[in-house]
Amino acid sequence: MQRPCASHVSRRDLPVAGAASVADATPKAPLSGPDAPVIGRVSFRVNGVARELDIDTRTTLLDVLREHLHLTGTKKGCDHGQCGACTVILDGQRINSCLTLAVMHQDGAVTTIEGLGTPEALHPMQAAFVRHDGYQCGYCTPGQICSAVAVLAEIKAGIPSHVTADLTAPPPLTPDELRERMSGNICRCGAYSNIVEAITEVAGSAA
Repeated sequence: MQRPCASHVSRRDLPVAGAASVADATPKAPLSGPDAPVIGRVSFRVNGVARELDIDTRTTLLDVLREHLHLTGTKKGCDHGQCGACTVILDGQRINSCLTLAVMHQDGAVTTIEGLGTPEALHPMQAAFVRHDGYQCGYCTPGQICSAVAVLAEIKAGIPSHVTADLTAPPPLTPDELRERMSGNICRCGAYSNIVEAITEVAGSAA
């Protein structure tokens, strides 16, 4: 009696099926016609260095940084703009680099974690994260640090957040303000209080 879920492929048929799979894995000719990728040129500055690339116009800024420029400090987390691991600073503002196409930023200035400091000369925010143990596995840390640097610039510029009570006064540097502004950078390692302490130290104010 045949079992309901039994396969109809015999052992003798398996080598044939395997050969067909190998044949399917052979390189295919580049797409042409309306499905062919559109190549565009983008010129911008990354960490102070002028870059000019010919890329598929569908390439995200994150993939350009990691795959084309080999700046792997910026991490690919969820790839949906929800975790913040890919945060970089673009023209002074933080963005999720997985949600934007590189060709949209002609003549822009991108700063990644590699552009903030070096192992020999850490950026003050990087040094504060080390002192306060503001990381665990470290995967989200580059995005956290880029975001933290931009957060202090936002507060200094007087940009309110959702928890700013008085929109007519400069935003206060409180733990609630910092947690709200850093809420787009998700970390499952439980180091949030340490991150607030690190940012507060750099800002030169007690939380």
